[in-house]
Amino acid sequence: MFSKIMPWVIASRVKTLPAAVCPVLIGTALAFNQKEQINFLIFFSILFASILIQLGTNFSNDLSDFIKGTDTDDRLGPKRAAQSGLLSVNHLKMGVLISFFLSILIGIYLVFVGGYVIVVIGLLSIVSGILYTEGPYPLGYNGLGDLFVFIFFGIIAVMGTFYLHTLNISFSSFICGCIVGSISTAIIVVNNIRDAKTDIKTGKKTLAVKFGIPFSQIEYSILITLPFVLVIFLFYEINDLGIFLTFFSFPIAINLINRIFIDKGLALNEVLAKTARFLVAFSLLLFLGLIL
Repeated sequence: MFSKIMPWVIASRVKTLPAAVCPVLIGTALAFNQKEQINFLIFFSILFASILIQLGTNFSNDLSDFIKGTDTDDRLGPKRAAQSGLLSVNHLKMGVLISFFLSILIGIYLVFVGGYVIVVIGLLSIVSGILYTEGPYPLGYNGLGDLFVFIFFGIIAVMGTFYLHTLNISFSSFICGCIVGSISTAIIVVNNIRDAKTDIKTGKKTLAVKFGIPFSQIEYSILITLPFVLVIFLFYEINDLGIFLTFFSFPIAINLINRIFIDKGLALNEVLAKTARFLVAFSLLLFLGLIL
């Protein structure tokens, strides 16, 4: 049983799942901050739909990168399911279909809650997840991956969650979306820095390939520090001192910025993992600050 499950765990890219969970937590916490009540059926529906879309996107990326030949034996990142032969192309195709189908089923309920705007958000999220590495102009292969993550795993995810709880949009939800999107994008930037040399060979034109490693290191530094600046703007919107709990994670941010300029090659896998943990830590602190 374990041997059958592990390939799917690898394909799911567990370390990326906080990018699906954190926006839902923050959007929900902000809604609670404004309304002081939350519908848990809506919360869990959004959470599971978000995770399923992330899984479908990850399976699609694993499949596409294998077919395009991007995942080679020279890559420094974690093992990929298709490239290592753990899952077949047909297995991954089925994983993509099932993940997105289940997310659509959950989405039907969310449409009843939030109206047809949720149809648009849901379909755009699914289509964009596929187009990240598929289609005639794959986003991740043409320098648009960073923008995609910032918008869909930040702004849209947080604002969509907030809207489903409140049936309103607000500038504060936009700020929170930028906060989560910034750190989630930083995770992608580490990945692009690590893989720049092999991406050049395979024709994958990330920003690290287009503009060089120093550019991406500066981009990463900005993305890691921007959330602290945005928290100050958020305070002026909601007037809640609790959100400054996030500054307890500032030493982690400084350490990560230092590491992105020093570490090379395989060592960047640890920076990537720590950036994902930083997303979780910052999000949990912001979550607590909003609900307490």
